[in-house]
Amino acid sequence: MCCLLIVCVIGGGHAGCEAATGAARAGARALLLTQKLDTIGEMSCNPSIGGVGKGILVREVDALDGVMGRVADAAGIQFQILNRSKGAAVWGPRAQIDRQLYKKHMQHTLLNYPNLDVRAGSVFDLVFSRTAPQLCASSSGQNIWATVDGIRLDTGELIKCTQVVLCTGTFLSGEIHIGMKRFPAGRMGDAPACGLSESLARAGFKLGRLQTGTPARLDARTVNLEGMEMQEGDADPSPFSFLNTDVANRASHNENQVVCYKTHTTPETHGIVRESMHLSIHIQETKKGPRYCPSLEAKVSRFAQRDRHTVWLEPEGYDSGIFYPNGLSNSMPEELQEAMLRTVPGLENVKMVRPAYGVEYDFVDPRELAPTLETKRIKGLFLAGQINGTTGYEEAAAQGIIAGINAGLASRSSAPLVLNRADGYVGVMIDDLITRGAEEPYRMFTSRSEYRMTMRSDNADLRLTEKGRAVGIVSEARWTSFNCERDDLVRAEALLRGTTLSPQGWRDHGFVVKLDGIMRSAFDMLSHPHIRSADFANVIPGLNTISPRILGRLDIDGRYAAHVRRQDADVRLFLADESLLLQPALDYAQVTGLSSEERERLARTRPRSIGAAKRMEGMTPKGIVALLRHAKRTYVAQSGAANLV
Repeated sequence: MCCLLIVCVIGGGHAGCEAATGAARAGARALLLTQKLDTIGEMSCNPSIGGVGKGILVREVDALDGVMGRVADAAGIQFQILNRSKGAAVWGPRAQIDRQLYKKHMQHTLLNYPNLDVRAGSVFDLVFSRTAPQLCASSSGQNIWATVDGIRLDTGELIKCTQVVLCTGTFLSGEIHIGMKRFPAGRMGDAPACGLSESLARAGFKLGRLQTGTPARLDARTVNLEGMEMQEGDADPSPFSFLNTDVANRASHNENQVVCYKTHTTPETHGIVRESMHLSIHIQETKKGPRYCPSLEAKVSRFAQRDRHTVWLEPEGYDSGIFYPNGLSNSMPEELQEAMLRTVPGLENVKMVRPAYGVEYDFVDPRELAPTLETKRIKGLFLAGQINGTTGYEEAAAQGIIAGINAGLASRSSAPLVLNRADGYVGVMIDDLITRGAEEPYRMFTSRSEYRMTMRSDNADLRLTEKGRAVGIVSEARWTSFNCERDDLVRAEALLRGTTLSPQGWRDHGFVVKLDGIMRSAFDMLSHPHIRSADFANVIPGLNTISPRILGRLDIDGRYAAHVRRQDADVRLFLADESLLLQPALDYAQVTGLSSEERERLARTRPRSIGAAKRMEGMTPKGIVALLRHAKRTYVAQSGAANLV
């Protein structure tokens, strides 16, 4: 038995890396346990970070001083802002990643991180301390079944700790499917974590099964790229991290940025898939797979009228010699996969390096969680990543950082960090999960947020870094950098707002403005789609001393200013509902006017506020009114909320 450790993080994937470093920044002594040290930071599926919605999550993780953005900047081999032709609210920062570089930089970061120990070990069981039922002091009102006391390895070793963060990914009773073959594994070549599923089931958690998959890996030397559409990165790569002004592998003329290639499936491809569906156990199972990143079998079945689906060939690194065929995920018999691949233009002579396969794994109903990602029934147990029903590296990292930070803060009996839907996409995702559950793997999109105008990738630091600093998880270096950036933004905006001219005055300086007699500041002029802050350099003294990066951020602020003002009213209404807190121990059986279904859902989920109750599936307007009337006598309101009832 070793000495007492405060926070144990189980799993070295994207959730685990952020959880371990987050707990360490929160002041805890943290231990990251993973089966193999050389798989820390492994990119099990696609060789990319970010995308629409997902890229904003990475920026938010970075704003809280997380590690994913900085490592991606060091390992990226092509950078692109998706949706750039649209408004900044839906821009999606994305990077193609060199797998080996990502692992190298992530492992170096973790192995040298203050307050963090890393060791290899397979966790077999969770150790709990059972006490008489009592109400959770922090939030939910559900009786605590037990308190975390430690973890037990498969060697029998007991590690004592007060907080555990489970970041098991697809390893929780994971099973790989290739054709009709099935065998236990979390990913190819790695054993599953079966004992942990049994521990969670014994504790009363509701477990379900989900599915995902990954395509074959292709020998790049056997691919004919002639005639394929090329997708190059941005000429001026945008880093993920607010601490970086450039990316590591850019070089002087972007010669280090790789190219992706576009091809497509054919009717012959679809025919082979249809004829082999009865030979795939993954397809015959009834478990839910990802709707928004579906397998080839799912696409052929769901979109039978289509004769082609897009396939992107993505390099897995500078020297890997391997293409990742994004869009060809399947679980067909291995002996049929190469024949199917050779029906795709450019892959007529392709050789597989590794077959595609499906994975099925356990997950916990995320309605078992509080907004801190601590479980309601086990004090000191936090869950993050695919164990909560999500899919994707970025979703995992975003949960990991919140779970790790809160585990670290809980170890010091400090107030938690809770993000709501108006704070960021991290808050949107957690709220969706804990109020609605996950009937299928959850993926982040900008459309999931009601407040897209205010929650953009460019302002994640302004939204979250100060919140992180308030709970002590933002470093001095980042805090200094953030304040310098914010001060420059304030100064630049003041310069623009301080210069106001008539329409004729602006015309005299070469700007096309409607002659309507309205006085406009330079900041107001940014609402015009073709006007940029830099255009005022000859009009406003001192503006040429502001960096292009700051001026670019100011362009977005000016473009969205009117929209943000309108959305601020929606945010105030949202916060009013969120301030109407429900008693943790509220007996919903005593609330007159609720249906039996509503009582059951409320008792299971135990929403923290009227706002959260409104967002639950199955709640009716009548039920919300009944709940509000009852809560008027019993709720605990935040400052000023009493006037809102």
